[in-house]
Formats: sequence, structure tokens, C-alpha cells
Amino acid sequence: MIRTILKKNDMVMVITGADKGKRGKILFVDRKRGRVVVEGVNVRKKFVRPSQDNPKGGQIELPYPINISNVMVFCDKCKKAVQLGMKIDGDTKYRICKKCGKRID
Repeated sequence: MIRTILKKNDMVMVITGADKGKRGKILFVDRKRGRVVVEGVNVRKKFVRPSQDNPKGGQIELPYPINISNVMVFCDKCKKAVQLGMKIDGDTKYRICKKCGKRID
């Protein structure tokens, strides 16, 4: 199991691969396999057979998972991909941008 501080609905930027530079929201995090599904990134066409839901069949576009090491959290204040740090205030724990110190959560 990979321990990570990326969560669903985080805004991330792809740092390597074919979709380098694209930004999107995390839709799903698979900690066991170390992969994330990001909205609008690594979109592939899947051909589906006719069914009751889709009587004509055809092709649909789906976002496929990419490795968790290929994305970094995007900071709105810094306007770039940044590393995250943890800050503990009393009994609450939250994530911060290591560049500017802005709270991410």
C-alpha cells in the first residue's frame, strides 16, 4: 500500500508523460496500485457493445488511471505544481503548500 497525501477532488497538475502540463481534478485514488484518475487526463476511447443503456453501442471516452508519481498538487496562490507539507495545530492536522505556506484543505 502506498501512503500518499493526495485526496479526491484535489486540483493536480501532470508533471510527466503525454499529458504533461494538463490540470484536472482527482476523481479516484487507488492507493493499493498507486494510481489516480484525473478528469480530462489520459482520456481513451472505449468501444462498447449495444445494451439497454446504450442501444446503438459505439465508442465512449473514459479517463484512465495514471501513476500517482506523475502528478503534483496545484497551488492557486503560487500558480504552479508544488509539494505538500503537513502542519499540526493542536489536535487538527492539515496540508500546506511548501512554497507559500497556504493551507490546501
